[in-house]
Amino acid sequence: MLAIIAGLIGMVAVEFIPADLVFQNPDRTSISDSTDFKILKINRILIIGNKITRNRIIERELSLKPGDTISVPRLSEILLKDKNKVYNLRLFNTVTIRSLKLDEENIDLLVEVEERWYTFPVPIFELSDRNFNEWWQNYGHDFKRVNYGLRLYQRNFRGRNETVRLTAQFGYSRRYSLLYNIPNLDEKQKHGLSFGFDYSEPKNLAYYTTDHKLDYLEMRQTLKTSIGGNITYSYRRSFYETHSFQLEYRDSQVADTIVKLNPNYYFGASDNIRFAAISYSFTSDHRDVAAYPLKGYYFDGFLSKNGLGFGDVNQFEGNFTFAKFIDLGHRTYLSNFSSVYGSSPNSQPYALYSALGYRRQFIRGYEVYVIEGPKFFLNKTTLKKLIFSGNYRFEEMPIEQFRHFPISIYLKSYVDFGYVENYPLYDEIKINNTLSDRLLAGAGAGIDFVLAYDNVMRFEYTFTREGTNGFFFHLKKEF
Repeated sequence: MLAIIAGLIGMVAVEFIPADLVFQNPDRTSISDSTDFKILKINRILIIGNKITRNRIIERELSLKPGDTISVPRLSEILLKDKNKVYNLRLFNTVTIRSLKLDEENIDLLVEVEERWYTFPVPIFELSDRNFNEWWQNYGHDFKRVNYGLRLYQRNFRGRNETVRLTAQFGYSRRYSLLYNIPNLDEKQKHGLSFGFDYSEPKNLAYYTTDHKLDYLEMRQTLKTSIGGNITYSYRRSFYETHSFQLEYRDSQVADTIVKLNPNYYFGASDNIRFAAISYSFTSDHRDVAAYPLKGYYFDGFLSKNGLGFGDVNQFEGNFTFAKFIDLGHRTYLSNFSSVYGSSPNSQPYALYSALGYRRQFIRGYEVYVIEGPKFFLNKTTLKKLIFSGNYRFEEMPIEQFRHFPISIYLKSYVDFGYVENYPLYDEIKINNTLSDRLLAGAGAGIDFVLAYDNVMRFEYTFTREGTNGFFFHLKKEF
């Protein structure tokens, strides 16, 4: 395909548009007066390098179509945005978009991609705890608290950006799951469906919270059996906005020992809970590179009703997050993340408690704690400086998709703060109230390594308002 396109280009005596009109030089905004009002027409869009990915998956992300016209000053900006949109599919190691001049009024667009490796049989060797820091500090970095197994990813299934994921996990928590995500059902690629199923049998279970730290029970027998499934419909109205609706069902049962240790684990000292849930989420994603954004903004809203007229569950949840990323120039960047969460009614069984401390919703410096409550807010601000950036190719690598190795290193400082309203039950029995109902804050400095295949390693040292300090390690981006 590459040879054919190169031949066609040679036949029509194509020349490249000057460098200031292609995305690779996006910071240059001034162009000559002679081209300020020039209008160009898009003749063809040529795509090369996609051995598996269908052309239409890439074309869906492009703002310009054959027959469109655009002014010269806007061309560079549009090509950069389109390059980022194609890259954010997370299907390619590299993306290049160039404009090719045919004559004074007509151009072609050349999109060149290098595909990633899509089939990953990944051995599971991961901690049963919330994060590395909790495992290291709270549980004495005990290697018995490790899950093992196999997780099989088939990304870009059928070349249509579909994902199939199978999980077979053993160890502390036995778990099986299946996910099939179809983001592009229709010809215009605006509608999608995904299906999920999971079954778990943990022998290590958090049954209570003491001083904002999870109490685990470990036994040879299964402590909890949980089975669930969901179906999600998504509607991607534009390049940047997506609506999702999900219907979920879950059935869980715990051992009698758990109920004796915590009668409030489920409702009324019951050992079983069944409920259906319906949720809606809206995402507006204008980040330059989703894997490690430096410019743009992101908004996400989530509403859920747990319990649809049968069973004992009755809970309404809402979570709204907003992140802003600013390029300050001179390779310096500022980012800010805010999150607000609320649930009602406040009285819920322990298994449905919400908390600040899971996923990326935590205050840095408090990683070893879960601060539970029906309402919380969080704000995180980071100032970072790019100190090194390089792209390397290892031609000796036998698998082509792993020859590309980018690395960027950022030094950073940060300040986080947040507040959690305590649960009425905890206030009543006077526990888990040290960190709730008060302003929490953490500040520190660190270094980030951004690597291939969207991998991020974060090394941070944080001081908290409570006078504690320590080193923390993470394997995902901040937010």
